[in-house]
Amino acid sequence: MIGSGLGDAIGELAFRYRTKDELSAQIQQSKELRYTDDTAMSVGLAESILANGDLDQQDLGDTFQRNFLREPWRGYASGPPTVFSMVERYGVTYREAARLLFGGEGSLGNGAAMRIAPVGLFFYESPDLYEKACLSASVTHAHPVGMDGAAIQTKAVALAVKMDPKETFSPNAFIDTLIGFAKTPAIKEKMQLVRRLLAENTDPSKAAEQLGRTVTIHESMPFALFSFLRHPKSFEDCLFCAILNGGDRDTLGAMACAVSGAYVGIDAIPQDWIQRLENRSYIEDLGLRLSEIT
Repeated sequence: MIGSGLGDAIGELAFRYRTKDELSAQIQQSKELRYTDDTAMSVGLAESILANGDLDQQDLGDTFQRNFLREPWRGYASGPPTVFSMVERYGVTYREAARLLFGGEGSLGNGAAMRIAPVGLFFYESPDLYEKACLSASVTHAHPVGMDGAAIQTKAVALAVKMDPKETFSPNAFIDTLIGFAKTPAIKEKMQLVRRLLAENTDPSKAAEQLGRTVTIHESMPFALFSFLRHPKSFEDCLFCAILNGGDRDTLGAMACAVSGAYVGIDAIPQDWIQRLENRSYIEDLGLRLSEIT
């Protein structure tokens, strides 16, 4: 969760400071690395899981809405506030409201995946991991591709949590597991493309062009995973790869660094970065409590 929060906060800076040198200098000059709605919703998800010992969609939606009303300036896209408004106005459930978005197709944006780290951490050994990810996602993102992409991001975190970074890491084995976990053609095909681009040692800028850099899940999450798999042993290199090749930089950072942080562990993340992360102690406490319960 610390990794994801840093990816989000530093990714947000990357919209203004677009070279590694400029960005590194700005990080060092910043007294506080402030996160966006990506981490705010991840915090809410963790809070709800801890309160219930499971995923409860009504409580999760209520938690998201409460946190949004307290801090609406975090940079939320239009989807979640629209869902919150529909629940209040029409008395429908969050999932029913989410299904009404985009002409009844639901959202296939990356908002469900950007916040998903607590699910991967808490349910990493659950045989129902896919279903838990979909329950979390469909509070705001009810499109099958939106839920599938969130499930793949969840599985990536769950895999990384169980791995020992001192042992040999196989990018092919990792991505093959994700390919097998995907259920929609859109996500499965992008995971297969990630595998090919890694095998061909494709330059990240070219990989980003092919995988996509938009706010939709199938055109952002795959490049985030590419960034991790290209730099599995270095949190910093993973982060810079994810956020310095255009696109939805804060969310790319949040997704890539959720997996990286889960894999390399907090001691491998620059400590001066951690100290600057907004609400670091609270976020770290949430992560520890999730891991202790499991």
